[in-house]
Amino acid sequence: TATQHHHHPTSLEEVRTLWIGDLQFWVDESYLNSCFAHTGELVSIKIIRNKITGQPEGYGFVEFVSHKAAERILQTYNGTTMPGTDQMFRLNWASFGIGERRTDPGLEHSIFVGDLAPDVTDYLLQETFRAHYPSVRGAKVVTDPNTGRSKGYGFVKFADDMERNRAMTEMNGVYCSTRAMRISAATPKKTTAGFQQQYAVTKVVRYNA
Repeated sequence: TATQHHHHPTSLEEVRTLWIGDLQFWVDESYLNSCFAHTGELVSIKIIRNKITGQPEGYGFVEFVSHKAAERILQTYNGTTMPGTDQMFRLNWASFGIGERRTDPGLEHSIFVGDLAPDVTDYLLQETFRAHYPSVRGAKVVTDPNTGRSKGYGFVKFADDMERNRAMTEMNGVYCSTRAMRISAATPKKTTAGFQQQYAVTKVVRYNA
């Protein structure tokens, strides 16, 4: 079957695809190919586009021949300037995005990290925690959609709830880059927002009828 041809990683060490985000609307596969092809280790590039409009969604995936090759690119390029732009490469392991759109499960294993220094990237935040907690699945620094700059906070996702609880105590006040982190529980607010949005839409429809 077709699924046999796909690479299904069972752990972070097997992941060889990077997520690339904060892409300008004009960035396409050929531009990214020109950025990474010289490594000789590029397998494929996919920019995610809106199914209805065909417009790029601002992120994509870059696959390499091995985990080590992808890790080299992540460490070398992340936070450096993209050729011909004044924007930085924003890269992370693609595995962090798997199942991210589901509201549960997983949210209960995340923590909120505040007071982040402006230079802290997804990768740096992830590695700061992974050094102590092997079950860390990934990290995400929240950025301003207009400027691409960090908003000074983010989230770290754990596979193990015990490690998540330990990290909340042990990593609070620990330095990441130049600032001490402030850690608290990540509280999902999607349900409430979703309900309010749904309710508002229903009201509009009713008033228009």
